This record gives sequence, C-alpha cells and structure tokens, in this order.
Amino acid sequence: MHNSTFYLKGSWLLLLLFISSINLYAQQAVTVTGTVRSAADGLGLPGVSVRLKGTAKATVTGPEGKFSIHIPSGQGVLEFSSIGFLKQDVTASSTILNVTLQEDNASLSEVVVVGYGTTRKQDLTGSVAVVSSKDFQKGNITTPEQMLAGKVAGVSITSIGGQPGSGSTIRIRGGSSLNASNDPLIVIDGVPLENGGVSGASNPMSFINPNDIESFTVLKDASASAIYGARAANGVIIITTKKGLGGELKLGFNSVNSLSKIIKKVDVLSADQIRSIVNASGTQKQKDMLGAFNTNWQDLIYQDGLATDNNLNISGGIKNLPYRLSLGYQNQRGILRTDELQKTSLAFVLNPTFFDNHLKVDLNLKGSALKTRFANTAAIGGAVSFDPTQAVYTNRTDYNGYWEWLDPSTPSGLVNLVGRNPVGLLEQRQDRSNPYRSIGNLQLDYKFHFLPDLHANLNAGYDVATGKGTVFVDQNAAETINRAGINTQYKQTRANTVLDFYLNYVKEFKSIKSRVDATAGYSYNDYLTKVYNFADFDANGNKIANSDPTFPFNKPQNRLISYFGRLNYNYDERYLLTATLRRDGSSRFAPKYKYALFPSIALAWTLKNEDFLKNSKNLSTLKLRASYGITGQQDGIDNYGYLSTYNLSTPNASYQFGNVFYQMYRPSAYISNIKWEQTATTNIGVDAGFLDNRITGSLDWYYKKTSDLLNRVPQPAGTNFSATAVVNVGNMNNKGLELTLGFVPVKITDLNWDFSFNATYNKNTITNLTVVPNDPNYKGFPAGSIAGGVSGQYALINAVGGSKNTFYLLEQTYDQSGKPIEGIYVDQNGDGLVNENDFHKGKPADPKVFLGFSNNMSYKQWSLSFTLRANLGNYVYNNIKSQTGNLAQITGSAILANASPNYLVTNFKTQQVLSDYYIENASFLKMDNINLGYRFGKIFQSKASLQLSATVQNAFTITKYSGLDPEVPFGVDNNLYPRPRVMSLGVNVNF
Repeated sequence: MHNSTFYLKGSWLLLLLFISSINLYAQQAVTVTGTVRSAADGLGLPGVSVRLKGTAKATVTGPEGKFSIHIPSGQGVLEFSSIGFLKQDVTASSTILNVTLQEDNASLSEVVVVGYGTTRKQDLTGSVAVVSSKDFQKGNITTPEQMLAGKVAGVSITSIGGQPGSGSTIRIRGGSSLNASNDPLIVIDGVPLENGGVSGASNPMSFINPNDIESFTVLKDASASAIYGARAANGVIIITTKKGLGGELKLGFNSVNSLSKIIKKVDVLSADQIRSIVNASGTQKQKDMLGAFNTNWQDLIYQDGLATDNNLNISGGIKNLPYRLSLGYQNQRGILRTDELQKTSLAFVLNPTFFDNHLKVDLNLKGSALKTRFANTAAIGGAVSFDPTQAVYTNRTDYNGYWEWLDPSTPSGLVNLVGRNPVGLLEQRQDRSNPYRSIGNLQLDYKFHFLPDLHANLNAGYDVATGKGTVFVDQNAAETINRAGINTQYKQTRANTVLDFYLNYVKEFKSIKSRVDATAGYSYNDYLTKVYNFADFDANGNKIANSDPTFPFNKPQNRLISYFGRLNYNYDERYLLTATLRRDGSSRFAPKYKYALFPSIALAWTLKNEDFLKNSKNLSTLKLRASYGITGQQDGIDNYGYLSTYNLSTPNASYQFGNVFYQMYRPSAYISNIKWEQTATTNIGVDAGFLDNRITGSLDWYYKKTSDLLNRVPQPAGTNFSATAVVNVGNMNNKGLELTLGFVPVKITDLNWDFSFNATYNKNTITNLTVVPNDPNYKGFPAGSIAGGVSGQYALINAVGGSKNTFYLLEQTYDQSGKPIEGIYVDQNGDGLVNENDFHKGKPADPKVFLGFSNNMSYKQWSLSFTLRANLGNYVYNNIKSQTGNLAQITGSAILANASPNYLVTNFKTQQVLSDYYIENASFLKMDNINLGYRFGKIFQSKASLQLSATVQNAFTITKYSGLDPEVPFGVDNNLYPRPRVMSLGVNVNF
C-alpha cells in the first residue's frame, strides 16, 4: 500500500462517513439539559442513565455528569439511575435540571460478572478482579489482553514479540501444568473460546476489536472459577463487550494513528572489526572472501512502522429495542519490512426487553476479517550473523540480483547449509493469509411471572473461523536451494458451539436476615476443527514428488458435557457462603475416566457490618475470605490419546512389492487410562477500605497443588508403540501472595488523582514426576531449546525439587581476573570428568515477583495516565551471545559471518552453548504506557464533544540485561522480534 493512501483508507473515509451521518435525524422537541452530581462530594457523575419515564427515550451523562435529552412534549418525568446510587424521579418542568443522587449504602449494588450470571460485589467470597474500560492500557492496541497488562495482581501478560497482531503469554498465578496448556479460559459474552489458534493468524485474540470491550473480570481462585470445572485450572478471564443503551441516536468516532520505531538493535561487530579479525586469524582464502562494503543488515531489514486504527459506533433505541453497531478498520505496518496486518471488524448488539421486563434478550454478533502478510522472521537472525563486508545487491541476474554465498561445485551454485541474504529473505517471500472469525450468541433471560425471583437463562453461542493462506517463493530465490521455488497453501475451518441452560433463584428473606442466590444448569460444548492437507508445488505449479497427503483433510473433534450448580448465601450482610459443584464429561478420556467432579466452597465474614465496627468513620470496608476448590485441565491433551489407533504411513515410508510402492498402516502410542489433571486451590484473603474507600486494599495468600500431572516419560521397551508417552504422573504446587492497593489522594471539582499498585509473589515447586515417587534415576525433562552446537540441546529442565523452567547447564569457571575459561567447567560430582552428570540447577526463568503501578490524574479538561510494570528474580539465557560470540562463528565454516562483540570479551574460539556464563539477570522496570488527553467539550453548536490524546507505549526499560529486551518468553533469547516504541495521536468525537 502506498503511503499516500495509507491513511485515506483508514481515518478519512470513515470520518467522512461519520460526518455525513450527523444530519440523519432531527427531533422536534424541547431539549432538557443539566448536570447530575454525587451528594457525597458534589462531583459530576458519568454514566448515569436518564430516561423519560414510560418510554424508551433515554441518554447517559457524560464524563462531567452533563446530559441532554429531547422530550417530545416538553413535559414528563425523568428517571435518573446509576449503580450504587438511589434511583430518583424528577419532573421536567424546566429546560435546565441539576440533580443530586444519594449513594445506596444499603445495597452496595455494584454488579460483577461471574461465571453463568452476575453477583453483587459485596457478596463475592472468592478472589475476583475487575478492570473496566477507564483503566485499560491505551494507545495502539491490536489485541485485547494488552489492555490488561500490569493491572491485576497474580496475572502476568508477556507479549511474544513486536510483530503486528502477535499474541501474549498469559499466566494466572504461575500456571498449573507442564505438558498441557497453561493458558486461562477466556469467555466472551458467555462464549468460551478454545485455546487453539487459527491458521493464518499470529494470535487468536487478534480477531477481537479492543474498542468493543467494556470490562475484564479475572477469576483467580477455585471458589470463583470452579463453576467452569475442567477448563479452569489456569484461571478464567471473562470479557464483557459494550451494549446498547437505548434512547436517542448516538454516534461516536475514534481514530488512533501511530508511528512505531525500533528502540534497540542486537550488538554485532562492525565490518571493519570483521576485516581486522579475519586478517589476523583467517586463512588466505578467507581473507580473499572479505568484501569492501560496510553493510548494516539490521538497518536494512527494519523500518518505521505506521498504523491507523479507526472505529465508528452507532447506538440508540427504536422503541424498546436498544442497539449498538460498531465498525472498525485497522491497518498496521510492522517494523520488520514486509510485515503488514489489516483488520476489518463488525459488531452488532441488540438487548431489548419484553413482557414488562420479564424477558431480556441479548444478541451479540462479532466478526473480523484479517488480511496479513507475514515477514520472513528468519531475516532477524540472518541480519545478526550475515557478513557485513558484503553488498546487498550484485550485477548478476541470478538470485534476483541479491548477493549470496556461491559455490560452483554444488548443483544449486550456492554454498549449502548457510544463511541467505536477509533482505532477499524478506523481499522474495510472499506469505499471505486471509483468515476470518465470527463469535456470537443469543441469550434469553426469562423472569417467571408467577415467581419473579426465579429466572431461566438460555445461551446459544458459536465461534466459527476459517484460516487460509499461501506461501510463495519464486524459483530464483536463494532461499529455495533446489531453484524450483515454493507455492504451498493451507486451510483450516473451525466450528465450535455452546449451549447453556440454567435456572437462577434470588430471594431476600428479611425475616431471617438472609439472601439466597442459587444457580443450577447444563452446558454442552462442541469443538470441531477441519484441517485441509495439500500437496506441495514449486513456483511454476509443478507438484513436488511424494508430497501428496495421506488424507485430504482430518477432523479432530471433542465434546464437553457438564452439569453445574452454585449457592450463594448471605446472612445479615455479615456472613457469606458460596458453594459450587460441576460435573464434567469429556470425550478425550476413556469411559472409565470420562467424568469428574469439581467442587469448591468459600466463606467470608464482613467485619465492617458487625456492631463494633459499623459506626467506624475511618473504616469503610473490612472482609475476610477463605476458599478451597478443585479445578481441572484437559487442553493440550490429544483428542484420541486413550484409543489404540492406526495411521497410514507417509509416502516416503512405503514398502515396495515389485514395481509398486504401498503405504502401510502403523500403530500409534496410546495411554488407555489417561485422565484429567486436577488442581486443588486454597485461598485466604482480606479486603479493606478506609476513609470512605479513598484507600482500598486486598491481600491474598494461595496454595495450588496440581496432581496427576501430564508428563512425557519413557516407556518400557515392548509396552507401547513409542519410546515416550504423555501419562498422568507427578505433582506440582504454586504458592504465593498477592497485594492490591488503591488510593484516591485528591477528589475535588477540578482535580482528581487516583493510583493503584499491585504486587505478586509466586513460588513454583515440582514435587514428583515419576510413577515411583521421587525416582532418583529420573533427572527430569528438558525445555528451552538452544540454537547452535548440536541439535537437541536445552537450557532448562523441569525436575523434582525445583521450579519449572529452571536453568540446567554446566557451571563456568573463571580466572583470577574474572574472565571465563574456555571449555573448563566445575566437576560437580568429583569423578574427574565433566559430562552430562555435571549439569547443575541454576536460576529460574520465571520471575519470583511481578509488580504493576497505574496512575490516573485529571485537571479540568486535561488528563494524564501511565502504567509501570516490573519483573524481579527472572533470568534469561542469552542465546545470541552463546551462538555467535566466538571466533568459529566468524571463520569456522565455508563462509564468513558476523559475531557478537562478546567475543572480544571472552576470546572463545568455539561455541560454549552449555555454559551458564550466558545466563543473565533479566529483572526489569518498564514504562508500558503514557497517555495525555484533552477534552475540548462541546463543538458543532454543542451537538458533539471532542477529545484528543497522545500516547507513548514502551516508553523506557530499566534493566541489567545486555540483550535486546529482558522480557523474553520461555527464558531463551534467540532472535526475538523487537518490541518497538509506539507514539500515537488519537481523536474521539461523540454526537
């Protein structure tokens, strides 16, 4: 896309559409305006519903509590209502009304979305965190989970890299598994999402438009999450999207336009340094190979990224039919050349009520289409190691004019098994995809006429996706050494469905000071994926020999059928009980192990409501909580792993009879008694508030024990059809502390300031991994693959007595000056040899502590917010230094290559990839987000409001880590896609 049209397709087309719709409607009516304030402090109240009583005509107050509503007759009664405040009716006898609302101290009725329904905040007994839209991270947000980073204690969100639309690793309380999934269950408007990805999309969450999200609710302990049973061992994140508010037509348009710049590049030697080293240590042949150029390959593969994100939303009500329609368009160019992402999204919501508010209907439809070109990320590593003394282009016509290492003695004319020109890797590959996804549901909530306290709720939802794409590399590209090129395609479709039905009974029994909230229901979930298999073709359309697929497609499918119940009991607003039970049945397990029960129980004591504290002026809230429950895990387990199956061999593994080759069927490994992982969680917490909740805090201690861990262990010879298999064996625990503090130091008419702080400490310990408990002959299983050296080398281990992802390498020895001695390591067992028996357990890759700090300040029309995050106690293996920081990297092969300047420190002649010298402290403090905004107020003759904002993301990082970025998923730093600094300007107009 040309730069001149980049923004035209984004901001201006939608803005023109938006402005042209301003005069869509006109009302012949009297306009009533005014301000709604809180009686407690006199501040304007945003989000207050203002409705003309007896009609569907309504509006909501703006950020300062101001409202404007058209009344057909100029007379009538306006109803003002807001959560946490007493409802008030005011006769509209004047065109200007100023209203004051009293706090509803009796109800404290802030409603929190939980699994299968809602509950009052004061009735919560579990560890639940809610993050609303006003607290989201701001700026150029491509995937929803980015808005949550640093906001919730116990929740760690690490982006996988800086690629447009790339996903994040989300961990709640450290994760509960080793071989199965550690991802939380994500539920959008009642539709649980499968953790699996969509072909052609770098992140399944990238399909969801962040601008449509109203709030996140994070269920952390078993009391809160056990209602989801088999999928809740790693916590639950419930996403609630925006709904229609009814009333008059309202239009909003926002646009965020961004510039992304790379912050730091990997340190490498200069061309002159390479020439000096080769001239000093190389052979004459190598000296002759030196070029005369000074090429900075990293400068050539990276660029400034541009992005535009535009959203138009229309909401209102037609009679008793509130609706909301939103359209989004996003176009993002990555900082790695040829990386592009376009996303078009549409969301439609209807939420009417019928039969005198006895029937509530919620229809949610969301769809997104992506158009992506993926850059060849092999260029990232190539730019680090390719010889900087060479040119980018040559005068030759072969290899499309890109300079490459040549060897006339090979059939291809290229040197085998070496890196290719990084610029050529990017420009000659067309990796394009067009995935689609739609998520929606219809939810009916019926309040029985004969028993209004009883509700019946039916939820029918779907999540369907199609991922397809093509990878094309032309026949002249050096990437394809056979000179035939690549033309391959892929396709995947997915159709997941959910059907929930439950009854909910809520009743106040004032005579016995009790409140009962009981839920019982049934859930059906079906997950069906269809993966298409294609033959491989070269760039000219010729089929590659022996590439025909065994089957044209396969259809993995699994189902989950569940029954669940929950009881919330509140006695005298002091003593609270929550009990949950779910029975899950999964098709992934044999009949004997198919079903499991997941119970939980929680108690809470609201001390503030006791007589001895009720009248305390300084203490606003005080609640003690305790819970215990069991949740399960089935994600990451094969759909048919308990069955004995036979698979057709590949064409390359055929048997010849005469002149004909026949594919044979071969058995696959299976474990007939495989079953759920189960995690038992104990949680003890306290919630407190002081000075009218101007100071709030929560402290939670938790202990999670996972049993029947799914672990890949060796199989005795002759007992299975594979040397290893995933079986239920072993235990692991997580224990930790979570602290959340909130402060409102200033809250006056023109100045508001609030900030929050959260801290999490988590310690993970593996207690068993074998059938025979603590078998001394089993060292554990490796993780964290290392590049360089021989294949099959790892930097980490999961072993009994340590935490998961613990570094497991040889202990480096040093001379008197502190310089590492090449090839000399500590003999841990004293047998006179240094071998695999001398590896030692070192530092953890996962942080022991992570912190978050959020600040919000507003003065008159100005607002300022920022978010800080920190990880403490985490370490990273610098695989770039270990792979390239040696002389052999430069002169040890048939070509010349670049190297890490660390070679000048160590003077290593060869790679020492198993040395713990390369483990570095990667603790960090990051300024994730700074946002400055200004509200212009009313414009266009008071028909609209305007707000501008400026945002800097990834503003700075403070760390001792010497590599590109200390925030490395999974502990091994090897060619991470750099996270850029993003500077954004935003405009928001509302009519």
